[in-house]
Amino acid sequence: MKQFDLIVIGSGPGGYVAAIRASQLGMNVAVVERAELGGICLNWGCIPTKALLKSAQVLHYAQHAADYGIKIEGCVTPDFDAVIIRSRTISDMMSKGVQFLLKKNNITVIEGFGRIEKNTTQAEPIPNLVVVSTSSEEVRYTAHHIILATGARSRQLPHIPQNGKNIIGYREALTLPQLPKSMLVMGSGAIGSEFAYFYAGMGTQVTIVEYLPRLVPIEDEEISSHLGRAFRKKGIKVMTSASVEKVDSSGEMCKVIIKDSKEKITELECEIVLSAVGITTNIEGIGLEDLGIEIDKGKVVVDNFYRTNCKGIYAIGDIVHGPALAHVASHEAIVCVEKITGLDAHPINYKLIPGCTYTSPEIASVGMTEQDCVSEGIEVFIGKFPFTASGKATASGNRDGMVKVIFNKHTHEWIGCHLIGDHVTEMISGAVIAMNHKITGMDILHSVHPHPTLSEAIMEATAAAYGAVIHL
Repeated sequence: MKQFDLIVIGSGPGGYVAAIRASQLGMNVAVVERAELGGICLNWGCIPTKALLKSAQVLHYAQHAADYGIKIEGCVTPDFDAVIIRSRTISDMMSKGVQFLLKKNNITVIEGFGRIEKNTTQAEPIPNLVVVSTSSEEVRYTAHHIILATGARSRQLPHIPQNGKNIIGYREALTLPQLPKSMLVMGSGAIGSEFAYFYAGMGTQVTIVEYLPRLVPIEDEEISSHLGRAFRKKGIKVMTSASVEKVDSSGEMCKVIIKDSKEKITELECEIVLSAVGITTNIEGIGLEDLGIEIDKGKVVVDNFYRTNCKGIYAIGDIVHGPALAHVASHEAIVCVEKITGLDAHPINYKLIPGCTYTSPEIASVGMTEQDCVSEGIEVFIGKFPFTASGKATASGNRDGMVKVIFNKHTHEWIGCHLIGDHVTEMISGAVIAMNHKITGMDILHSVHPHPTLSEAIMEATAAAYGAVIHL
C-alpha cells in the first residue's frame, strides 16, 4: 500500500486548497476525485453560473446601448447555445488550472471514489486507510491524516423528484439544450435567485416560488424587499409564503400546483421546473459509519480545527456545520492543515462570513442583520445611503441599490454591512476585515474614501448613521 502524510477525498475549493497548503508545508499529499478536478464550484456551481450571468449582463447592456449614446443597428438577441458553450469552456479552463496547481505542488491525483476504512494490517502501523474504487479495481492507500471534503449535491424533494429533463437541478440548468420559454424556480436562495435572473435576462418568462415570506431570506429584510422590487421590475413573477405542492411533468408542459399561506391554490404551466431548495451532503458510502464518526443532521461533527471524533480524520466544507460556501470551505481547509502541521491556526469566526448573490442588482453582506439585532436585544444605530445619490452609480447608468450599515449603540463597533447594487460583491471584503478588527463608525469617517466610487457609499451611509451625511 502506498503511504502518504495526507490524503484528501474531494478536490473542490476545500479539497484542493487543503492539498496545496499541506504540500507547501512539506507534507506528501494525495487527492482522490471521482469526477472533475475543482469539484462542484468550478465545474457546476460558482464559476459557470457567473459566466452565464455575465452573458445576461452583456445582453442587457447591448439592448440598452442607446441609454449610453451607442447606436446598435438591428435586434440584439442571445445565442443561447453560444452562451452555454462559453460557460462550459470557462469551467473546463478553471478545472485544468486546478490540475496545473496540483501538479506544480507535487500532489498525487488519484481518480476514483474514495472511502475510509480501519487499517487492520498489523504490518502497517498507520491506522488510517483510504480505499479508492474505479469501475475495474480497488486500490488501498494509507495516510497519517485524511481530510474529507466530499461536498454536496442538489436536494431532492420527495414529492417533486427531479427527472433531469423538465424537473431539474442546478447541473441541468447550466446545460439546457435550448432556451425555455417559461420556467418556475423553487427557492430563492443564491442559486434560485441567480438562475431566475439569468433566464429572465435571456428572455424566459420566470416565476420564482419561495416558501418563506421574502426572497433571499437569510439577508437583511430591506435588502430582500429591494431585490423583490428589482425582480418584479424585470418581469419576474415573485410568489412568497408559497409552496409547490405538486408537479405533473407527463405532458409537454409541466403543470404546477402552488399553495399560498392562505391555502389558496394556483395552477401554473411552464416548460421547466428548477428545484433550488437547498443541498444534500455527499456522505453516503464513504465509511463514516464503519469508523463510528459522529454525524448530526446530515453533517459531520467536528471541532474548531475540523477534527472528527476519529483520530486522524478531518472534515471540511459543505459536509460540516456552517455556511455551504466555497470561500468558507477554502478557509476551513487552511485552518485544518495549519493545525495539523503545528502552526498557530486561528478558528474561523462564523459570525463574520461574507455572503454574495450575483443577481442584478448584486447582494453582498456580512455580520448581523437589523432583525438579528432586534431578536438578540442589541441596541444599534443604522445608516443608509441609496445609490440614487451616488455620482459613480449615476455615471455608470444603474442607480438601483443601497448601502446599509449597523453599529452597536454603546461601543460604536461596526457589526453589520448589507449592500445591494452593481458590483457590491467587490466591496464587501473591506467590511469583513474592518469587522474582524472591531472597527468603529468613527474609524470609517476618519478614513478618506476615493471619489467617485461606489465604495464611498459605505462612508456616506456611516455618516448618515451619525447624522453627518453630506450627499443625501
